Amino acid sequence: MATIRPAQASDLAAISAMDQRETGVAKPDYWRDMLASDRHFLVAENDKGALAGFIAGEIRAFEFGQPAAGWVHAIQIDPRQRQRGVASALFEALIARFRERGVTRVRTLVDRKDHLILSFFRAQGMVAGPSLQLDMDLT
Repeated sequence: MATIRPAQASDLAAISAMDQRETGVAKPDYWRDMLASDRHFLVAENDKGALAGFIAGEIRAFEFGQPAAGWVHAIQIDPRQRQRGVASALFEALIARFRERGVTRVRTLVDRKDHLILSFFRAQGMVAGPSLQLDMDLT
């Protein structure tokens, strides 16, 4: 089983590299911003101490009249570590942090075509929420 701990600045290169392999986009500044003190950024290490995955989220409140909720901004698992419970362990650790702060709801946004992540969140018990995302192309 993976060891879950808070992300550190020394993890950022591995996190950014893992994300870039999966998404094709380098965004080191985004990951550095996730280390802000008001965010929850956790990593999972495999039994050899290598990065197995990560999850990032924060508690947000009162936007558009909504009560406080924990938001999952990102979750990424090394493909070689999938199907080993790493993502579920990270999700549960983040949820525990939200609960400790009195939050009773968790939310995220997913691309409806991303069946892998959609299936994962549904398996965690998540369902469609009360909000409707609106979108506009600015090009």
